[in-house]
Amino acid sequence: MAGLALGNFLLRRGIGCIVLEKHSREYVEQRQRAGSLDADGVRVLHEWGVGEVVEGYSHGSSDAGLPLLIDGEKREWRMDSDDADDVDGAYCPQQILVRNLIKVFLRDGGDLRFEAEDVSPQDIDTEQPLVRYRDAAGSTKTLSCDVVAGSDGYHGVSRTAVPADVLTCATHEFGYAWLTVMTEVPADPLAVLAVHSRGFAAQITRGPNASRLYLQCPLTDTVGQWPDERVWSELEARFGRPVAPKGPITSKQVVPLRGVVFSPMSHGRLYLLGDAAHLISPMSAQGMSLALHDAEVLARAVIQWAEKHDSTLLESYSDTCLNHTWERQASAVRMTETMHDSGDTSYEGEFRKQIARKNLETMLEPLPANRPSR
Repeated sequence: MAGLALGNFLLRRGIGCIVLEKHSREYVEQRQRAGSLDADGVRVLHEWGVGEVVEGYSHGSSDAGLPLLIDGEKREWRMDSDDADDVDGAYCPQQILVRNLIKVFLRDGGDLRFEAEDVSPQDIDTEQPLVRYRDAAGSTKTLSCDVVAGSDGYHGVSRTAVPADVLTCATHEFGYAWLTVMTEVPADPLAVLAVHSRGFAAQITRGPNASRLYLQCPLTDTVGQWPDERVWSELEARFGRPVAPKGPITSKQVVPLRGVVFSPMSHGRLYLLGDAAHLISPMSAQGMSLALHDAEVLARAVIQWAEKHDSTLLESYSDTCLNHTWERQASAVRMTETMHDSGDTSYEGEFRKQIARKNLETMLEPLPANRPSR
């Protein structure tokens, strides 16, 4: 997603770029991924003239409409006057956002090459780095570049071009996982979060006929321990109410919650962005917005360099993005720990639960005077 956004931004300023994609177009456009952009992310797309890619997916400017269930009781998020904004966020499944970014990029003359295998950035310490790859026909191609943007994800190859004695990695493990479950069931409302003594749970839209379920579970759990019947019954228990409709489950995965930041985010003429540079707790719903921020910062830096021969923004790219990344990581850790420690005490104990509950209350509208918080 980050690479496509960058390509679209540069294309609008007449700067040529080539986007390489490992998979086929069909695979990329159908791959199910998380899908939430904050108001800043939506604003960025509009400012660059590609706001059409999220048309129809507005969800409002705050979390005020996002249901939160605490031990089965619905609570409202606090709405401060400072939260008012004239730009809404968007629940847009990532495959739809990617599909739309592809459509706009190709429509406007972008060069997007699918099924590019064995991609290898080389000579990134020189003024003319190279990118070698094997195309869909099996031929080896070499691209001569001015700048290489590594947006190939956490398991991609771009980051390996940075010398091991230069790149550092900081990580935080939360100590629990999510069982993530893809279902052929629409989410209504589009997102529901739940804090419960049995653990955190959520149901988030992934399109008009699909949603993903999330259930906090131990790191040692396996998919085999979660048959379909248990998934639905546990979701109902944590929501404190029946869940309907229920439907086919198409995939399950146990995903440890963690935060990861690689530094620096640039070396020579290589610039890392998106998941190639960082992972953020999915509880924050900030992955796409964080990647989009990187893309915008790099686009502005490349444009200034190309149009004004000024490399100042390129030189500060890593520091600029890392500062923003750590701000978002700090927020993600607070939210993740608050939402998870507030529930199942088997992870962090009763003391941390009570602290988390107090922290959570500061984010919520007060209960009526005759209904004290639990």
